[in-house]
Amino acid sequence: MNEVLLETLREIVGGQAVRRDVPMSGLTTFQIGGPAAVVVEPASVQEAADVLAACHSAGQPVRLLGLGSDLLVADAGLPEVIVRFAERFSDVVVEGSRVTMQAGASNAQVAEAVCAAGLAGYEFASGIPGTIGGAAIMNAGAYGGEFRDLCCSLVCATPQGRIVNLHAWQACWGYRHSMMGDAGWAVLSATLQLRPDSPSEIRARMDDLAQRRAEKQPLEMPSAGSTFKRPAGYFAGKLIQDAGLRGFRVGGAQVSEKHTGFVVNAGGATARDVRDLIAEVQRRVYEMEGVRMYPEVRMWGFEGEE
Repeated sequence: MNEVLLETLREIVGGQAVRRDVPMSGLTTFQIGGPAAVVVEPASVQEAADVLAACHSAGQPVRLLGLGSDLLVADAGLPEVIVRFAERFSDVVVEGSRVTMQAGASNAQVAEAVCAAGLAGYEFASGIPGTIGGAAIMNAGAYGGEFRDLCCSLVCATPQGRIVNLHAWQACWGYRHSMMGDAGWAVLSATLQLRPDSPSEIRARMDDLAQRRAEKQPLEMPSAGSTFKRPAGYFAGKLIQDAGLRGFRVGGAQVSEKHTGFVVNAGGATARDVRDLIAEVQRRVYEMEGVRMYPEVRMWGFEGEE
């Protein structure tokens, strides 16, 4: 790693916010992954833009990280600079019926804040284990709600560190898709338009959704959430179940017994275990059902593999 760049990053965000050789197993919900060469955690929009600009000027590749809730990192680790938007970048400000959130705020944190303020609409995301930045880039959705339904505007940064203000329509959201994701832009903040409601009513809906998740999803085991995108006209979990893969294992990785749409770390799983299990699920479902399955989980460090 370029020592001049490292010193520049320390000057931008402070020495404590630049770490070397950080195990990604501690920064992903799969609890899997080798060391990242450098992890940088900005605390403001300007710091984030300056970090991206410095890396771009130095020719240093960058990856953007939130809470690592949809991510599998290779066992060998990552040579890139990881720019992490999490606890240091998580302010939530409620003004009237609008809420503006930094990208590192968790969906649960935002749902709690707007519930306390008597603002409804974000209940669907209260149990999605990720950040606002990830929700915006992937158009997070559950139980009939989607991020694009509520978002008014975004503040982003290009890979070159240029700050860009976007209207919601410019995001070009689709199913688990956005213009920002295509362009490699960092989402730095988002503003949502919500509607007034009774905090007790909002809380009741959040509790109901939490109970439904707990009953159906393997929340007690490390995973990266739903492993596969929903094939058009099908449900991923049913295809996997019909292929006889409930409980199927490769090493420490397992197709969940509780919900076959989830691959879980059943204990000591390596990234290779998970990657090989995903590939085998894809192969068997296509062989038996003629349907191609595509991972929803992002996989870092496996570039170039089929």
